Amino acid sequence: MPGVPVSGAEDHQQTYAESVTTHTASSAEPGNRRILLVEDEQTIADVVRDYLLKAGFQVDMAGDGFSALKVAAARRPDLVILDRMLPGLDGVEVCRRLRQTMSVPVIMVTALGTEDDRILGLEVGADDYVTKPFSPRELVLRVKSVLRRSIKEFTPEPPVEAAGLELDPASRTVGHRGVPLSLTVREFDLLAFLMRRPNQVFSREDLIKAVWGWDFGDLSTVTVHVRRLREKIEANPTKPELLKTVWGVGYRFDDSSEGKKADHGGQ
Repeated sequence: MPGVPVSGAEDHQQTYAESVTTHTASSAEPGNRRILLVEDEQTIADVVRDYLLKAGFQVDMAGDGFSALKVAAARRPDLVILDRMLPGLDGVEVCRRLRQTMSVPVIMVTALGTEDDRILGLEVGADDYVTKPFSPRELVLRVKSVLRRSIKEFTPEPPVEAAGLELDPASRTVGHRGVPLSLTVREFDLLAFLMRRPNQVFSREDLIKAVWGWDFGDLSTVTVHVRRLREKIEANPTKPELLKTVWGVGYRFDDSSEGKKADHGGQ
């Protein structure tokens, strides 16, 4: 099926800001998950909903930002697909408020293709983004990819401790000297990947493939997540001691740097 259009659908568009409909797949896959789809263009919402149902997901729908927050609080979805441009409360603010109350993964959908707009979505806590027009099949694959990383269905890797951080893949929790940290799905995956490979340098291309599972993608995605992660694990994010930049190459997790001054690769 061709990409879902974001223009030309106005003749069929219907606003349903206050309506919420729940659909359950009749032959759901084992371990099916609940998706909250937040989209005010009904034509697009219907197409995406149908693809999600065929993939075995349960789907709740909301047509504006305030309704999205109410449904998320009541239904506790496993993942949110969130349109950037919404009536009432835009997707960026919805994502910001979701992050204050729950750790649910968020995929931002945007018709604004600028790098600044994509970065804004990532900075408020979105785990992934899709730009309109998009293929519904690709969106379903993105949903599955994020869920595979956020919900462990198999035996997880053992916990890892380094530089005062304790990371437990089974419970997907991270603490720093006993104080719990609130990380998004991608932030957790990025930290876990680097902590298990201390003092190794990885380029942004390496991390896009290993952590996001993309063969190619916007490398600013990695940059934003590194910055957000530093804000949560570093004593001074502007002078990182743990998650360091190696200029011209990439990033490394330095588990021997705690208590030391930053070296030439530490800014």
